[in-house]
This record gives sequence, C-alpha cells and structure tokens, in this order.
Amino acid sequence: MAAAAQRARNQRLPPEVNRALFVRNLPFNIASDEMYDIFGKYGPIRQIRIGTTKEARGTAYVVYEDIYDAKNACDHLSGFNVANRYLIVLYFNPVRQNKKVRPGLPGAALGGVDAPGRCWHV
Repeated sequence: MAAAAQRARNQRLPPEVNRALFVRNLPFNIASDEMYDIFGKYGPIRQIRIGTTKEARGTAYVVYEDIYDAKNACDHLSGFNVANRYLIVLYFNPVRQNKKVRPGLPGAALGGVDAPGRCWHV
C-alpha cells in the first residue's frame, strides 16, 4: 500500500489541480463541522469558507494542506450526495472566478479581489 501511495505522489498533476477547491450545490444550512467531517477524510484542511450571503449560499471553498489530498477529495466527492444534493467540486481557478466576482461571492475571498461586505464564517 505504501508503494502505491508513493507512486501516486510522484505522478505529474494536470495544471488546473491546486490545493483550493470550489464546492457548489451545498445545502444552505450545512455547518462547518459537517464540512470538516466530509472533506477532512481526505487529508488535513487549512481552511473552509462557507458562503453566507444570498448570492453565495450553497457554495464553499476548501483549502487543503497538500495538493494530492485536494485532488483525492475532488475525485471522490464530485457527485457526492449531501442532504439529497449532489456536490459539484471543482478546482479553484482565480482567472475564471474573478471574471464573475461580485461582492459577497466566494471568488472574492480567494481570488485577490477585495469585496467590501463579504460575509464568511469558518
């Protein structure tokens, strides 16, 4: 098993893979503890940000400590059913996100755009 894990770590990852995941289609009432339970199974998490404004509800960002853990979570949790909603898990892409960012949306938090009035909890 250790040999397989080492081989996986030595593989070359596609350029879109990174440590930050963008999650859509979350239940509006999901708690951060539930997010840590779901995503924490794939590795140590640096940060989870759940959108709380009207425009950002149902979305979140999950940032892993290790890029391979993020890839594993993305591979396994895309389409995962949470409270009868199928998760959409994507790699965070600041170029795509910043084109659509409005104040209060999750892309403002990690995309380098200052969005006054954004509302997040961790």
